[in-house]
Amino acid sequence: MNAAPLISIRQVSKRYPGVRALADVTFDVRGGELLAIVGENGAGKSTLMKILAGVIPDYEGEVFLRGQAARFQSTRDAEHAGVSIIHQELNLVEQLSAAANIFLGREQRGRMGLLDQNTMDRRAGELLAQLECHIDPRQLVRELRVGDQQLIEIAKALSLETDILIMDEPTSALTESEVARLFRVIGRLRERGVTVLYISHKMDEVFRLADRIAVLRDGRLVELVERERTDTRRVTHAMVGREIEETDLSNPRAAGDVVLAVEHLWLPWPGHARAWRLEDISFSLKRGEILGVAGLMGAGRTELLECVFGASAEAPLGKVTLAGREVAFRHPSDAKRAGMALVTEDRKRLGLFADMSVAANVSLCTLDQSVRGGLLSRRREHQQAATMVSQLGIRTAGLNAPITNLSGGNQQKAIIGRWLLTRPQVLLLDDPTRGIDVGAKAELYRLMDALCRQGLGIIVTSSELPELLTVSDRILVLCEGRVTGEFARSEASEQRIMEAATMRRVPGAPQSA
Repeated sequence: MNAAPLISIRQVSKRYPGVRALADVTFDVRGGELLAIVGENGAGKSTLMKILAGVIPDYEGEVFLRGQAARFQSTRDAEHAGVSIIHQELNLVEQLSAAANIFLGREQRGRMGLLDQNTMDRRAGELLAQLECHIDPRQLVRELRVGDQQLIEIAKALSLETDILIMDEPTSALTESEVARLFRVIGRLRERGVTVLYISHKMDEVFRLADRIAVLRDGRLVELVERERTDTRRVTHAMVGREIEETDLSNPRAAGDVVLAVEHLWLPWPGHARAWRLEDISFSLKRGEILGVAGLMGAGRTELLECVFGASAEAPLGKVTLAGREVAFRHPSDAKRAGMALVTEDRKRLGLFADMSVAANVSLCTLDQSVRGGLLSRRREHQQAATMVSQLGIRTAGLNAPITNLSGGNQQKAIIGRWLLTRPQVLLLDDPTRGIDVGAKAELYRLMDALCRQGLGIIVTSSELPELLTVSDRILVLCEGRVTGEFARSEASEQRIMEAATMRRVPGAPQSA
């Protein structure tokens, strides 16, 4: 291709206190291509895309768009130039409807300048229909799961009719069927000539979608290559500067006695035609065992963990036994005191304290251990946090750095470290590797294995079946709030799990209801 590049990035650098996010990045983007941007957490991918989208106006270097110098001072400037971004961390107003979020700042108005809600609802419905989903445009965002919220972000970008679309981990909260829908949408956009810059940690997505692959490491561009001239091994090596060893967890773990038992669990769903979000679920977890929970979006994976942890909006029915004692948690604090820990699916909304430092976020659940004479010992707090930062390999400029300065994957590690400091008997991990790069995933898998071998019981959900097959001793499959399959490691396969995940059962009613 000899055509002039659509975007030219020239010696772009960005520094934060104590951190070099980007260093002299230079490359071109062709019009109409899908360029995948890959790299470890903290490599600078999101920072570079935020510069292109006007989120970060202060940087060194130059950006040219269609041959003209472009330095956007806001996302509005970028959108006017035809550039829009779908962030990895959702930027939605939870108190507003789906339609209001899609058209936020660009509200449709009718005669006399009055808000034309009907037009916005209709147009939002059309955009969501392009994504082959059925979200009610009038439903409040706070009532939707993360996957549905991600689709609203995508619909918002589509509404701008952009010709340059930046997608930062767009499939991180989507199920396989939703990912397939998104890929069809991307295909239609590309047919219209839209240029896509696509950040992803998932190599299968990258090699399926990309024309070229740009690899960033430690803020520098280390490789820019045509997709057909490379392979996964070469790309991952460029990302981390070393070979990523295969994670082999096949060495059997010796499970102990039952640490958690759930019997006939029902979760009401007021106002819904199905009446029960979870129906008659029973399972057990042994010490030193990893129980995987599979299921499509809406199957009830997150709700199951919330029920067990005392975090469900409605009080569940059924019996939960922890370490031989029947428990009924009214609040997550009750579960924490009893030896339970939950790493939530929604890191930004439910996991992080954005105004606090790395040390404060990590030590939050164990502050009582740092109190001396009624006063908080910052030294002991930092010692606790430093232990987890070292053990989990959290990349940060320092313990006092704002948690928001960390990449998404390192933020997730900080949350996991917070809960590990409580020394739980049972660790609940809700899609823990969402937004984490391949190297960090392997580290987390090995950490889970090590914790199990120390006697911890772990329940982990994931929308990535290869992940569950890698880490789990057993896999529980949910479909529409019911258990439709359970497989030992030796019995499980992607096909068998998907067959169970799409199986429908006739709903019943709890005997105690």
